[in-house]
Amino acid sequence: MSAEPTEHSAPERGDADAALMLTGAQRAAAPARRMPLAPAWRALKRAPPTAWFGLLVIAGYVILAVFAPLLAPYGQTDVVGRQYEPWGARFLFGTDQLGRDMLSRLVFGARNTIGIAALATSLSFLIGGTLGLLAATLGRWTDQLLARLVDTLMAIPQLIFALMLLSIVGSSVTNLILIIAVLDSTRVFRLTRALAMNVVVLDFVEAARLQAEKLGWIMTREILPNILPPLVAEFGLRFCFVFLTISALSFLGLGIQPPTADWGSMVRENAALITYGDVTPLLPAGAIALLTVAVNFVVDWFIDKTSGLRDDR
Repeated sequence: MSAEPTEHSAPERGDADAALMLTGAQRAAAPARRMPLAPAWRALKRAPPTAWFGLLVIAGYVILAVFAPLLAPYGQTDVVGRQYEPWGARFLFGTDQLGRDMLSRLVFGARNTIGIAALATSLSFLIGGTLGLLAATLGRWTDQLLARLVDTLMAIPQLIFALMLLSIVGSSVTNLILIIAVLDSTRVFRLTRALAMNVVVLDFVEAARLQAEKLGWIMTREILPNILPPLVAEFGLRFCFVFLTISALSFLGLGIQPPTADWGSMVRENAALITYGDVTPLLPAGAIALLTVAVNFVVDWFIDKTSGLRDDR
């Protein structure tokens, strides 16, 4: 009776040892499979120089925006010298019409202008993306009602509409973000609806409906992941347009209000220096142009990678 367990004990121990060895090999291979950043790093290494340039510029602007109080020599509203002092050791880029340090205001302008543009763009995608998914998923009268409302808003030029609304409700930061977000969400709605229309007719979406999945699940788990790459690319482009719109409104006096540092208003406040051959007003204008070009470089590279048209490179 005792011999039978003994005959089977050796194979059982061998199977257990093999299972442990297999488990150990799987554990050793697990870190290689759990590196989600590895494909992104491989893609970055193959990125063109323009994409690297754009990423480095964006990273520099983000650092300026986040650490502005630490990097700026003075406060954004501090009067530290005479009016229009020239470039020198004390004031690297001189002073403005009130005697404030231009370098400090450029650094704080990165935080204010980029931060407000990022908030407005994110809110516009939240509004436009949600309504676009609703229109494509529900269809019928919901789609027609939202589409006609968006067409009405888009019939008025965005900058003129923003100027009119800001003149009525006032040029506070909250009003600026809300107005630009609502007006820009119309473009996001059109793109999201067009992309989602091509997905809602596919079999897996119909299967989710037959399984009585909730509307939120279908929108966020079935449709949104399949249209995300174009939306990410559009986010970069829309950020550029919002960024330029805020700068234009500030230049016209209805954007970010003084004494808050803003690149658009800095161009307007120091425009008189151009008459005397001083390039100081071109510094905030150059900062606006450099960020716009950098974001477009990154967006072009991202579209090239996600389109699947040139995967052989």
